[in-house]
Amino acid sequence: ISMSLAQRVLLTWVFTLLFLIILVLKLDEKIRCSWFLVFLPVWVFDAILLLMLAVKMAGYCKAGHDPRDGAQDLRRRTWYVMAMLLKLAFCLTLCARLEQLAEIKLSLVCIPLWALLLGALAELGYNIFPDRQN
Repeated sequence: ISMSLAQRVLLTWVFTLLFLIILVLKLDEKIRCSWFLVFLPVWVFDAILLLMLAVKMAGYCKAGHDPRDGAQDLRRRTWYVMAMLLKLAFCLTLCARLEQLAEIKLSLVCIPLWALLLGALAELGYNIFPDRQN
């Protein structure tokens, strides 16, 4: 599955706009639906991204792939999958708290988000300050 930059930007924009419209309607109490349905555009978008990542990562397993260049790229894509799973965990626990399905402290709800932000900070540092080989 290959998408141009314009297609990826448009897809991101459409799903973000749809999520924000539903969120505003829910917060204004114009619609009465579950918080899980409010976050549905986020989860559909994440599923599309995970599918694209899985296809690209499966390409590393095929015969004829040059492993010399792929180690760092595979590490980056593995981080992307982990980030998506952390985001999913945050959204699910947030929805469970908002729906009052479980008595979860807000600090516990935010643990996946904090882990995601720390991982993103580490990834940023890794990309800004690559290993220097003399």
